[in-house]
Amino acid sequence: MDDSKDKLFSDMKIVLSDAEDLLKAAASSSGERAVELREKALVSLRRAREVMQDTQYAVVERSKAAARATDDYVHDHPWRAVGIAAAAGFLLGLILNRR
Repeated sequence: MDDSKDKLFSDMKIVLSDAEDLLKAAASSSGERAVELREKALVSLRRAREVMQDTQYAVVERSKAAARATDDYVHDHPWRAVGIAAAAGFLLGLILNRR
């Protein structure tokens, strides 16, 4: 998970950097070359948007699956869930009380 997240951020930085370079080059160019550079930048940005949308979809699906698993666990083991919540609340209270 961390490797894929790091790779995604690295890829996004590269795509955005490339698009920025293309737009800067297009600003200093004129005529057909500027149009071509702007089009390349737009293609890069569209690709980046698609990757981000795919990633968002995957994260949402994993979150839904985790929520379903948590809900099933709480329904199957209600007293265990209450005990875990009470212990977490107690520990949080201790930590906050020391400050």
